[in-house]
This record gives sequence, structure tokens and C-alpha cells, in this order.
Amino acid sequence: MKRFIFTCGDINGIGLEIIIKTLNKVSRNSQDSFVISAPLNAFEKTASKGIVSFDYDVVKKPLDIAKSSKKIVVYDLGKSKLEIGKATKESGRVSFLAIQKSFELIQNKIGSALVTAPISKTSLYLAGINFPGHTEMFAQWSRRSDFVMMFLSKKMIAALLTIHIPIKDVSKALRKNEVQKKLRIILNTLEYDLGIKNPTAALLGLNPHAGELGIIGREEQDLLNPLINTKEFDGKLFGTFSPDAFFANKLYKKYNAVIGAYHDQVLIPFKLLNFSSGVNYTAGLPIIRTSPDHGTAFDIAGANAADASSMTEAFIYANKILKNRLNNEKANYI
Repeated sequence: MKRFIFTCGDINGIGLEIIIKTLNKVSRNSQDSFVISAPLNAFEKTASKGIVSFDYDVVKKPLDIAKSSKKIVVYDLGKSKLEIGKATKESGRVSFLAIQKSFELIQNKIGSALVTAPISKTSLYLAGINFPGHTEMFAQWSRRSDFVMMFLSKKMIAALLTIHIPIKDVSKALRKNEVQKKLRIILNTLEYDLGIKNPTAALLGLNPHAGELGIIGREEQDLLNPLINTKEFDGKLFGTFSPDAFFANKLYKKYNAVIGAYHDQVLIPFKLLNFSSGVNYTAGLPIIRTSPDHGTAFDIAGANAADASSMTEAFIYANKILKNRLNNEKANYI
């Protein structure tokens, strides 16, 4: 039996609301089990809106999760102070604790895959947590230096060569060995985690007009194009493309994935296409972790107005990737 762990995210945001709405939908006809990692009082505050349509147990110890006869278990992290709609030191501490404890469940084989609710970088900062996001946490805890932030949807799959760094640092971060490893991870993820046969990916240029043959920058000529032309990526990787024309002509429909050199290069078009249904996936790790591709939505927290579509899709992709890894030995490529 598969067991999916849901982390509460920032308890002052919409995380628990979209988790509950998702489990209302996906748990009904499922043979799997589900764990909500959260302070019980935060869960009950959200549940008091009358949106819970499932039975659940409450446990305080990890080993009691597997002993429960209920399909859904709330893993109580202890009482927390709520300030709905606001980033606080306490909400940062709790969101980080939920992630830590859930990762331990995966490491100890109590959980099969992680689905994480949105966290606030401001809350993490206030709590003194020195991580820019989920991706970096899980990579460090998994002891992996090679990983990729990917974004999944039916309309487009996107991947990043760099993540949360200033624009001025992007060029120097694009080193040949690092880029080559990331390209390999992306193509392997498409084939083995997502089950796409003979996948193809489009690589966007870093500079305007993809460097214009070196006139507007050399990164394409000196690094990206030579990698595309290697034997390893022949017939799999195409480009480099000028991003504006690429998206204007909807060329993303021709490839299984689009690879951007920096964050907003692919996130802007991806979110335009999938704002309520996109999924964030940390590729290249031994664990499976997906997340909705949106934030904490403090402005509507507590109003029972959140759209759970992205969280639901995050579970669907986590389940798909887990099945692929369980059913195909080549999916254990990491």
C-alpha cells in the first residue's frame, strides 16, 4: 500500500484548506493511505469551516501512523499560534518542522511520497531558517548536489538550469559539467519518472535572440549549443531557441519539455498556461516530492475560497511517478 505524506505548509496560509479539499476528492475511491503533517489545532481550525468529508485518526508518534485503521491520519506536530493571513516566525518554524518530520517518514519507509503545501520565504526568514525553498532542503537532506526544479502540467513541462539566484549570477552559474548533469536528469525524469518514450526537450538561450551568433553574448555559442550537439543528446535536445519567438509560435507544443536558463524565463509562460493547475517537482532525488505551483495566498487564507486544483494535480503526479518507479526498475536511475 502506498502512503502519501502531505505537509501543512505555512499554517497561516491556504495549505491545510487545499490539502483537505484534495483528500475529500482523491481518498474516496483510493486504496492508498494519507498523512497530514500539521499541528492539530491548525488542522481543526481549518476543519471547523465544515469542509472535511473524511474520517481520520490523530497520532503524535511516527510509528503509530502505520498502526492506524483509518485511511487518513493527522500527524500532530504540537499546538501552534495561528495568525491567519500573516507571515510569522511561528508559522515559519512550524512549516519547516512539518517538512523535516515528513522527510523522516519517507527516510524511515513510513511514507512513500511527499506532497508539500506552499511555504512562505518570509516566514522561514523570520524563523531563522536558512533555506530558500523546498527544493534546496530536500536536496541537502538527500545528500544530492545534482537536482533540477521542474514544473509539470498537461500543457507544458518546464525545467530550470538555475533556481533562486540573482540574474547577475546566472551566467557564471552555467558551468559545463553542471549543465550537462542537469540536462541528463531532465531527460531521464521525462523517460523514467513520467513514462515518456524517447523524450525530447527544447533548450532556450540565455541571451536575447539566443545570442545572435555570439553578437549579444557567447553563452549559447560557447556552452549550450556544443552540449546540444554531443552524441549523448543527439535527437533528444534541440535549440538554442530565442524565448520570445519560441513561446509566441507555441513551439513548446512540439517538445516534451522546455528548459530555461533562469527562473522567470520559463515560469512566466508556464504560469500563464497553468496558474491553477501547475505542479512543482524536484527531479533527480531518491525521494518523490511534488507541490502546487503557487504560494501561500495569505490574502484569502481562512475564507474557504482557495482553489485546490494545483494541490490535487500535485498528488496525481506524485502517484504517477511513484507507480513508474515501483513498476520499472529503470525508474530507479537516480
